[in-house]
Amino acid sequence: MTVKGRAPAKINLALHVTGQRDDGYHLLESLVVFAEHADRLTISAADTLSLRVSGAFAKGVPTDGSNLVLKAATLLQRKRGVGAGASIILEKNLPHGGGIGGGSSDAATALRLLAELWQVEPLSAAQALELGADVPVCMHAPDPCFMGGIGEVVEPATPLPKFWLVLVNPGVGVPTKAVFEQYDKLHGSNRLGLAPLPDNTDVQMLEAWLLGQRNDLTYIASGAGLAPVIGTVLQVIRDSIGSDCAEMSGSGSTCWGYCKTQDAAEIARDSIAEMHPGWWVQVSRFGG
Repeated sequence: MTVKGRAPAKINLALHVTGQRDDGYHLLESLVVFAEHADRLTISAADTLSLRVSGAFAKGVPTDGSNLVLKAATLLQRKRGVGAGASIILEKNLPHGGGIGGGSSDAATALRLLAELWQVEPLSAAQALELGADVPVCMHAPDPCFMGGIGEVVEPATPLPKFWLVLVNPGVGVPTKAVFEQYDKLHGSNRLGLAPLPDNTDVQMLEAWLLGQRNDLTYIASGAGLAPVIGTVLQVIRDSIGSDCAEMSGSGSTCWGYCKTQDAAEIARDSIAEMHPGWWVQVSRFGG
């Protein structure tokens, strides 16, 4: 038996750090959407667990137990008493270390596919949280969601209108741990959370809402020597879309620009790709 699935890129349209627990974990509020661009997993029955990685971004992806896909498989085996193995092929199409939840989305998809392959009850979001803060929300892909707490709170978002994002990654990975460590040095906690997203939001209302939110990690990731290029990426996007509605996803370095039409998004994509041929530049549709 073989099962296949997509692990879509996770995009944070807003990310507010609202506090910090006594154990050091940060409390977050974020609106998350999932892109059309995705990694792909193919999993077949086997006696033991194994992982092979292919695709444009395979280089540098571990195939041992440090990979989140194998960690997810091992966790499911342990929680459900599974003795069987699986042969897993991960086609890596998304840049890693880019703030788009590639590893987390891979793990979430692996959990779903392996539960089907092994015919066991899927893990709950709470059980999967130990794999990482983004794994629970990625288990709800492709639906837009609000995530909160340390990642364990996931709620469906208000239906979103049709819109497009220009996604840009300059090929620089940003270590999440280093971003949060720097954030703690520069900022206090208990900042304001997300503003309520109005019901029946149209493209203009969504743009206005996005302009009123923020990603608290953007200027941390782009400063302190972590990834200064992020500031350049955001300015290039804003110039190309003719709007300030652009932000970083997660802890970077992937950034997005909001467009109301596909034509506008594709024109911006082509312009950016021509100016910076070494960057990963894509257009993805959302909502509607």
